[in-house]
Amino acid sequence: MTSFEAGVLPAGDMATAVGRYFAGASHARTWHVETAMDWSAADAGRLTEGQRSAVEFITIIEDHLPGYFALYTENFPVDDSVGRELYVHNRELYHFTVRWAAEEDTHARALARYQSASGLRDEHAVREALAGPGQARFDLPFDHPVQFFAYALVQEKATQIYYQQLRAVAGDPVLGEVLTHLSRDEARHFTFMADVVSAYLRVHGDAVLDPIRAVIAEFRMPLAGTLRGYWRWALKIADTARYDHTDAYEHLIKVLNRAVDARGDRLGELVTFISSCRTVGAGREGHFAG
Repeated sequence: MTSFEAGVLPAGDMATAVGRYFAGASHARTWHVETAMDWSAADAGRLTEGQRSAVEFITIIEDHLPGYFALYTENFPVDDSVGRELYVHNRELYHFTVRWAAEEDTHARALARYQSASGLRDEHAVREALAGPGQARFDLPFDHPVQFFAYALVQEKATQIYYQQLRAVAGDPVLGEVLTHLSRDEARHFTFMADVVSAYLRVHGDAVLDPIRAVIAEFRMPLAGTLRGYWRWALKIADTARYDHTDAYEHLIKVLNRAVDARGDRLGELVTFISSCRTVGAGREGHFAG
């Protein structure tokens, strides 16, 4: 058994987290790209230049779903490349990841539809703009399973926060509706990731603290290293609606503190480190998540 395999949650704990997600999702408002918005009313002419740029940017990030989803199918395979025990764990996780992927793909479709319906770009131009970034490989240099969930915890919460911020200033009500649906979904995804990270802390204790610290120390959002002009673009959209991915760190700290009965020295050191990484009150220095 590899160290990665030894670090996964017991299948029963993963199944519990997945079951809780689906129980919560059953009460969520179901929405469909085709009917949730009045696309005939979409008007990019009501957006500022910065808002238009933000829409184009977040569409690219959301559309990279195939590359992002591949991380989970590659690292938590559901085939005979793993032993029976790990397969059972991965199969439980797969129930969530396929639902997660479907919801994120809906986000990509909704944003692409907004671009074409609002006159921002025609359908062909949207597809062409997404093709290049979409083909870029996205990888995360993780060697402990908890890191995939800690990373996604920050990413999902940061994205939720940005969508809420952008919705507050969006000039087009139809875009506002799209962002409302997206932010609600991201909030539920964050809850699942927080649930799983909490389970890791309860099961493995201090053994997962250093892997979580490594996620924060080297945090980079999808496409940060492959999308041309990423950082310049990220700063531009942060000027449009305040965005800083470190805003999500306070939510990670809450997860860490709530997951254990007594806060030991090592957990305290990790919390202090995460707090020191926050960019308090400096939206332009934030990095965009998708």
